[in-house]
Amino acid sequence: MDIKLFFQAIIKFILGVLVIGLLLFTPANTIYYWNGWLFMGLLFVPMFIAGIILMIKNPELLRKRLNAKEKENEQKQVIAFSGLMFLIGFIIAGLNYKYNWIVIPNIVVIISSILFILAYILYAEVLRENTYLSRTIEVQENQKVVDTGLYGIIRHPMYAVTILLFLTMPLILGSIVSFVIFLAYPIIIAKRIKNEEKVLEKELLGYEEYKSKVRYKVIPFIW
Repeated sequence: MDIKLFFQAIIKFILGVLVIGLLLFTPANTIYYWNGWLFMGLLFVPMFIAGIILMIKNPELLRKRLNAKEKENEQKQVIAFSGLMFLIGFIIAGLNYKYNWIVIPNIVVIISSILFILAYILYAEVLRENTYLSRTIEVQENQKVVDTGLYGIIRHPMYAVTILLFLTMPLILGSIVSFVIFLAYPIIIAKRIKNEEKVLEKELLGYEEYKSKVRYKVIPFIW
């Protein structure tokens, strides 16, 4: 086992739990914000399990997923806007609970939780299909175009999955206002995809042919 990678993963995991916990429970002004605990369980328990599996079976992919240092200037802007969206969205969700602005029916929270779990399963499938998946925009040595499974239907299944993940988050947290804020994510991801495809067309052999074969980027027959 790569001890350095293990501690890097554990530290990032713990920091993620602490930061999101603070963003949710501080504005809620209570630890009894049940939507917050539900969300953190749905988010971090599968993340922890997936991290252990990757550590054992594919530590190189885990290393790529932990690296968030973008080289492309446009992608740095995307990360900044995404971070701002999460910051505002989570704080608003906590405030929504504290002041009871708009109450979402529990059935919506339950359905959103199920969709979130489904998205997590699809996320794991995408990672299984494409071991080149880095969190940064780059073409790796000996990288090949992946065109099987979900990649045979849309060109960016990872982004499709994250859209589903991120749009269910505010509903699990019980905040319609946060959901409106998170609607910015598809716009943000469209900017990322545009820049990413320019890089792939220029540096990844066979990507132009793949684009002509798989027409849709994120949503079949729509986008």
